[in-house]
Amino acid sequence: MSPIPRRSILKAAAVAGAAAQFSWALGTKDAQAAPRAAGADDGPVTLDWLEDGGLGAAPGSTVGVPWPKGVHQEDQKFSVTDADGKAVPVQSWPIAYWPDGSLKWTAHAVSSGSGKLTLAAGAAADPDKKVTVGQSGGTITVSTGVITAKIGKSGATLIKSVTRGSTEIAKNGRLVLIRQPEIEDEDQGSVKTERFEGAISSVTVEQDGPVRAVVRIDGKHRKGDRSWLPFSIRLYFYAGADSFRMVHTITYDGTQEPGKASGDFIRGLGVRFTVPMRDQAYDRHIRIGGEGTGLLREAVKGITGLRRDPGAAVQAAQYEGKKLPDPSTWDQRVTTRLQYIPEWGDYTLSQLSADGFTLRKRTKKGHGWIGAGGGKRASGFGYVGGASGGLSFGLRDFWEKFPAQLDIRDAQTDEAEVTLWLWSPESQPMDLRFYHDGMGQDTFAEQLEGLNITYEDYEPEFGTPYGIARTSELLFWANESTPSAEQLAEQVEAVRVLPQLAAPPKQLIKAGVFGPSLYSEPDRSTPAKAKIEDHLDFLFTYYRDQVEQRRWYGFWDYGDIMHTYDSARHVWRYDIGGYAWDNSELSPDLWLWYAYLRSGRSDIFRFAESMTRHTGEVDVYHLGKWAGLGTRHGVQHFADSAKQQRIANTTYRRFYYFLTADERVGDLMHANVDSDETFLVLDPLRKVRTDPYTPDRHALSVGFGTDWSGLVSAWLTEWERKGPKWEKAKARVLSTMEGIAAQPNGFVQGSGLYDLDTGKFAVADKAVVSVSHLSAVFGLNELCAELIDLVDMPKFNEAYFDYCRYFNATKAEQKARYGSDFGSLLLFQGHSRLDAYTAVQTGDEKLAKRAWDKFYNSDGYKESSPWKTEKLSGPATLVPGSEAAWVSTNDTALYGLAAIENLALLGDKMP
Repeated sequence: MSPIPRRSILKAAAVAGAAAQFSWALGTKDAQAAPRAAGADDGPVTLDWLEDGGLGAAPGSTVGVPWPKGVHQEDQKFSVTDADGKAVPVQSWPIAYWPDGSLKWTAHAVSSGSGKLTLAAGAAADPDKKVTVGQSGGTITVSTGVITAKIGKSGATLIKSVTRGSTEIAKNGRLVLIRQPEIEDEDQGSVKTERFEGAISSVTVEQDGPVRAVVRIDGKHRKGDRSWLPFSIRLYFYAGADSFRMVHTITYDGTQEPGKASGDFIRGLGVRFTVPMRDQAYDRHIRIGGEGTGLLREAVKGITGLRRDPGAAVQAAQYEGKKLPDPSTWDQRVTTRLQYIPEWGDYTLSQLSADGFTLRKRTKKGHGWIGAGGGKRASGFGYVGGASGGLSFGLRDFWEKFPAQLDIRDAQTDEAEVTLWLWSPESQPMDLRFYHDGMGQDTFAEQLEGLNITYEDYEPEFGTPYGIARTSELLFWANESTPSAEQLAEQVEAVRVLPQLAAPPKQLIKAGVFGPSLYSEPDRSTPAKAKIEDHLDFLFTYYRDQVEQRRWYGFWDYGDIMHTYDSARHVWRYDIGGYAWDNSELSPDLWLWYAYLRSGRSDIFRFAESMTRHTGEVDVYHLGKWAGLGTRHGVQHFADSAKQQRIANTTYRRFYYFLTADERVGDLMHANVDSDETFLVLDPLRKVRTDPYTPDRHALSVGFGTDWSGLVSAWLTEWERKGPKWEKAKARVLSTMEGIAAQPNGFVQGSGLYDLDTGKFAVADKAVVSVSHLSAVFGLNELCAELIDLVDMPKFNEAYFDYCRYFNATKAEQKARYGSDFGSLLLFQGHSRLDAYTAVQTGDEKLAKRAWDKFYNSDGYKESSPWKTEKLSGPATLVPGSEAAWVSTNDTALYGLAAIENLALLGDKMP
């Protein structure tokens, strides 16, 4: 496939002079809500777990469930029952509304359940042990009915204590950060570090039971007078649970400059707890997760394997983690020599790559380490404690987001210390400096030349990590005694794959969310349909396997995929400018989420989940002058100088939020509500404009494609959620829809002048034809399908249908309609879904036929494509595997979305 031209070559509409040449006359009548869905019902919904095993050892699960328009009102109560008809306690709340005020999405939290559950209208059952939240002085106290956590409201201690009954299991939960102020290559220089601790600035109780409580803690890492690296922590507690979940987010605000050795290099980033140790050393137990559910199972003072045998029952009891009988009952040749058996207080498991971990231990500080094993991929789980209780802990995606590490220290003393390192201090410092020196690209002209050879849009000082973020998930259990091997295995499994309830595809389709009729369940009823389903399966499987083969893992990288393949080197173009990391280019996020919506497949959900966590955090700025903008695809996720709305697009986050009610993703979406302000800061077309342009808050050039789709997705979501700015957001949705509809050429006009204060587009006096192949491929079609369903605005509908009708039309047809053709375009296969959507909306049989013709016979993938991989091995490649050199992520995303939507819309009209 030929390289796709720079995705932002959307030239501004030819506008002579200032905003005075435009008219602000728009209709003032409020748009009306679309009517209730025909045949909608309020019947029960069957919820099921994505993976087998139910809730397992996890503290709880929260699921989002959609409803058709008008079915349930805001005050509706909900109940949950299990397969036997027994009531399951549930906490429910609204997370989105239809324009008529009825419930669109509801969230439901449960803390029990192992099989299918039924959600229905009705009063909820109360849990036997409710979550309660209380505040007193500088402490917030949360009780699940089993464990109690005391949360600090200031200082460095986030979690003051975790108790079970009267036993303190853990205390002094805090954040640790190691900064290395200088980095030297190879063997030059000396290494110095300094330690920072998290300092709380605010604490908010977001939910207070009865089934689920959420506490948010915000602050920065501090040492002396310096505070940096903002954090946002959420703690999740569920009724009756002996565990809690932590969602940990950091936003990088340090300084690292290319070519300079000094800066803010993170050497270690972690969460630390103190664990009281009450038992005798031989009743203190260490458990560290290896591969799968494998465990290192040891005692601080081991009595197995000695020269003298204390007795088989005693040895077995220690291995099982049970309290040992009094030593006076053992073989006295052991009992009288207990003081000579070493006590192993320190353990470290380091996962410095996706392919290997090492485990070592020592008796105490100041003494040598000995190897204790190793393997490939550790689970990220550990336990320290004894017969009277202990703390289990785990870090999700441990090896996938290497370098990670688990430390246990001083287990032989009265207080052990546990640290879960999100960035291992044994790895190289976190080096986020830009990867090259600019190569003389000092002017726009030179930068465009660089774009023409490496596809990288470079600009000095733009390749900065300042403001990017990363979220990690951790789990903690307060055990009343050392868990059994079976209990430990369940805890390990919860860390590796957090149990998630889900609504079935039928409910999603029936509710008409994410664009009514845009997706349907897989259908293999005809050979043609079956072939497309096979192709969709092939593409997902290929990317899933490429993640493993190409090792697309690491703290900042995991969740993303590569853009384009290098068939000469048999690798993806990981080191070639804009061909490297994909950063949501042409919406692979949407492809994956629609693939999940229609199928309910857990493997697709998990793939899309990791991508959403990555693209919403790492590829987007959350602080600084570019907050609210994302970065175009590149060698580093922040490298490219194209900082644009389309990458920060709320459209890509909506799925995960509404399916899980995840608060962190909710934060990201809300943060974008005012991102129209970014057009004052940075002109996305600054390098290609031919006319003078200075950003003016009353006349900002905003494109109707990639720009507006990013803005309106944030506004729509805020309106649906009834967030703090929902009324402003609703007004901007409606006013900008009206503004586009009022343009002389509607969407074909290309762009308009936008007033930040009024939220309106000026109506151009002159008709302009400005169409880009990129305008509709960042979620515009999916968003417009939602907007057209939600808002009764016929003129907007006509403007969008006209754009859809003519993009894939002949140049003669375009010229006949608009007086000028659309120029050289690409991505016709991807745009076939616009044909399909408009064909159904307007009843245009000719357009329906063209949709399938463009899908099968234009660009992108064809039926004649290989649809298979070829084996690779040495010396052609670094590791054995496979390749499909004909596959590109742009084509995959477009084919995937076109196939899914065309099948749903026009599956009965296939040739």
